[in-house]
Amino acid sequence: MRVLLDTNIVIHREATSVINTGIGILFKWLDNLHYKKCIHPVTVQEINQHKDPRTLKSLTVKLDNYNVLRTEASLSPKVKEVSGKVDKGPNDINDTKLLNELFNDRVDVLITEDRKIIYKAGLLGLSEKVYSIESFLEKVTTDNPELVDYRVLSVKKEYFGNIDLGDEFFDSLKDDYVDFEKWFNRKADEIAYICKSDEQIIAFLYLKPENEKEDYSDITPPFSKRKRLKVGTFKVTLNGLKLGERFLKIIFDNALRCQVDEIYVTIFDKTLEQQRLINLLKDYGFKQHGYKTSASGKELVYIRDFRKKVNLNCPELTYPYISTQGDIFIVPIYPNYHTNLFPDSILKTESPEDFIESEPFRNAISKVYISRSMERDLNPGDIIIFYRTGGYYKSVVTTVGVVEGIVTDIKDERQFIDLCKKRSVFTDKELAEHWNYRRYSRPFIVNFLYVHSLPKRLNMKRLIELGVIPDVNSAPRGFTKISKKNFQDIIREAEVDESIIVDQAGVCQQDF
Repeated sequence: MRVLLDTNIVIHREATSVINTGIGILFKWLDNLHYKKCIHPVTVQEINQHKDPRTLKSLTVKLDNYNVLRTEASLSPKVKEVSGKVDKGPNDINDTKLLNELFNDRVDVLITEDRKIIYKAGLLGLSEKVYSIESFLEKVTTDNPELVDYRVLSVKKEYFGNIDLGDEFFDSLKDDYVDFEKWFNRKADEIAYICKSDEQIIAFLYLKPENEKEDYSDITPPFSKRKRLKVGTFKVTLNGLKLGERFLKIIFDNALRCQVDEIYVTIFDKTLEQQRLINLLKDYGFKQHGYKTSASGKELVYIRDFRKKVNLNCPELTYPYISTQGDIFIVPIYPNYHTNLFPDSILKTESPEDFIESEPFRNAISKVYISRSMERDLNPGDIIIFYRTGGYYKSVVTTVGVVEGIVTDIKDERQFIDLCKKRSVFTDKELAEHWNYRRYSRPFIVNFLYVHSLPKRLNMKRLIELGVIPDVNSAPRGFTKISKKNFQDIIREAEVDESIIVDQAGVCQQDF
């Protein structure tokens, strides 16, 4: 396997001044799998133009660790066409040269954190061969479970005073913030969210509710008076387990609980981990507001408007709010898949120890559901109620989701597996069986966002009494539409926080 690495990844790996644990994990996997680490001649040229002489010297020495492509493929007509439409300058053209090597099958995979490269890969039909660091780690973790030498424990709350500040996880934060240790120790009696692997911290989150009287004099442009949730410290080591999304869900849950108007985070963009975190925040509606200036330097400030509104076309931008303007469906899910896909919806009869978060799909907000349902007319923004099967008394509705989109035009088994495997509970073998089970009726894919676990579960008996299910012989077998009143009855009886439900939708704005 020849893996082509984007310039940014090489620089962040080899620059002596940058600490980036996630890059180390990536390179450990590349070495363990005996993949060839390749770089393009344009990467060598870009490195030679580095402005810092010390970094340049360090990088130049370490280039021997990579296989530099000895020749460049001529630009294919299709690549030229895409380049002509999208590229704006020399850097874009250099990025296209990397994609051209992949297009011509001279390398097998391209790893990059550049979203424009990923966008162009989609135009060229190369999406399945272009990975971010996180998505590549997801792939190799799923493909090679025998090589995964850790188990990721569930996210836990912990007092600062009980957390080991000497853990190497905090080294980059100490480098970024001059008073980090002093600040950390002052928080001894406050709570943070952490996740560990083999006793090493791999994710950390601190949240602080703020009222309208908070001093924001160090932020430019100034904040207006609002009730806010501050994401005080948010770091996730790249590991392929979607912990960023897991922690993002915690942020939104706290924002709902505190009834804030806005969420904000201040963050540097020095490392690929930080840049990846910024991209994740942007995926879920955060926008750059300005800058925060302190003794540690100038940080970017990102805000998320958290007032009640829904974007039906792009529900992730207004997550976790949902709207009953679209259709509402109830859909079955078998018990042996249910809690794997929805760990927060675990039943009281199940043990949390059986569902340690060591799979990407368990942590992800964005998930996949595979179906052969006759009903396929689902649209972004539609609501899904998941029904855990089990009979008259044991079948229960447990979870609310919202549709991101569906994929029905799937050309073959390989594409089906590639589209599903990162966010589905099924193995490759099981996915192949799903694809081939009925050759005249291939499955389709529903991409959806996990929104909420129902605090109180309603079984089939109660659903029949409410009129959601007609009778004992009419349990849902695919996507089944239910009425707005059915949905309201479920929400009311399940004691759901109804503040997540709104009745207006905005217009999708996509930017790259």
